[in-house]
Amino acid sequence: MTKLKLETFLPYRLNRISAAVSREFRSVYGPDFDLTVPEWRVLATLGQFDVATAKAIGAHSAMHKTKVSRAVKALEDRRWLRRRQNDEDRREELLQLTDLGRGIYLKIVPKAEAFEKRLIASLGDDAGAFLRGLAMIEAQRFDNALQDGPTEGDFDEGSHV
Repeated sequence: MTKLKLETFLPYRLNRISAAVSREFRSVYGPDFDLTVPEWRVLATLGQFDVATAKAIGAHSAMHKTKVSRAVKALEDRRWLRRRQNDEDRREELLQLTDLGRGIYLKIVPKAEAFEKRLIASLGDDAGAFLRGLAMIEAQRFDNALQDGPTEGDFDEGSHV
């Protein structure tokens, strides 16, 4: 009988690395802005796309609707996010960052980009190969909508890192 060596099993290694990077990345948005992972994902998605539904945010950020809902409420309570009814579908609300929320997002982005740059630099000459390999795994595992981001219609109609 063959025994699986967990420490060399790729799915386990990817999960472990993801958790470690996520914990470290939380130092970028957690202490100064008191954000949870789901709140960060909602903030980042709205910062990227300006207006979105909770459903579209969940699809883009790979979060369950309950986590999205709680994060939206928390950001709304802080006055970082506002809702408005979608005139095309009254069952949905369109979400958007307030000026205060956009300001917070714009403070975090340079720190996030610097974090990513340090992480990639730590790979040295192997960074390109690693990023290409990661892209190949993503392309085989994820739907184009998740990989490429939501389509315009996803937004107009309206853990880890």
